[in-house]
Amino acid sequence: MQPLDPEKKPAVHATPLNHVGLWIDDLPKAVEWLSANGVRFAPGGIRKGAAGFDITFLHPKGNEEFPIGGEGVLIELVQAPPEVVSAFAKLAAQ
Repeated sequence: MQPLDPEKKPAVHATPLNHVGLWIDDLPKAVEWLSANGVRFAPGGIRKGAAGFDITFLHPKGNEEFPIGGEGVLIELVQAPPEVVSAFAKLAAQ
């Protein structure tokens, strides 16, 4: 990642990077599919995040049971609001 302004936060160019957040169309379905395919999640499950959207986190590291993790980065999956899902669906249909 490259910072928009190296003098401001988040300092994405300097470690440790706190976490990366990604919009997800259907969070429960994504968690089910990812878990079935060996992705390890951090404790806490799906819950309300600070901005009011449902969230969950991929664990930074895999383990024996769930070998796929975030390669050292905490990854936040965020339920996208309907207007975001709709906007991206329109872009994909073009």
